[in-house]
Amino acid sequence: MGHGGDAIEELMADHREVEELFSRIEELPTGDSDLRGLVDEVTIELVRHSVAEEQYLYPAVREYIEGGAALADKEIAEHAEAEKLMKELEHLRVDDAQFHPTLQMLMDDVNAHLHDEENQLFPRLRQSCTAEALDDLGDKIRRAKAMAPTRPHPSAPDTPPANKLLAPGAGLVDRVRDFVTGRGRS
Repeated sequence: MGHGGDAIEELMADHREVEELFSRIEELPTGDSDLRGLVDEVTIELVRHSVAEEQYLYPAVREYIEGGAALADKEIAEHAEAEKLMKELEHLRVDDAQFHPTLQMLMDDVNAHLHDEENQLFPRLRQSCTAEALDDLGDKIRRAKAMAPTRPHPSAPDTPPANKLLAPGAGLVDRVRDFVTGRGRS
């Protein structure tokens, strides 16, 4: 969850973690009993990552990058679509006919989003921010991930200040639910 480094290094490490989980998912045969646990694990990581980006990365994009507001809005819209897919997966059994197509759509969308961030957004942010600002942003992102929800909440606010106020409470409730149910403990 927390990898260290500046904001871009932290988020890139998250990306590699998600890609590794996707690879493990793709290796499993349809209906495998380990699939639910891996999908839950990738959902937890994606939700934490998205919440932290929405709280800190995208406001920085708006501030530091020319045309950043439109870029941030596009990224947040992509998060919203992924969150809807994760919410659908949460309610589907692995043997449901819609499970695999929904999962594939999520993986395709997330992989495109990661590629776009790494090739477009991150280089522009690195050019426009000081090393100190990126280090500070990395610390904020790690703290946000530690408090973030672990389940998708598509109707929750996705921009500050409302998301910063509500996410820790939702995160606490999600972590209690995860503890009680054993979700996320592979």
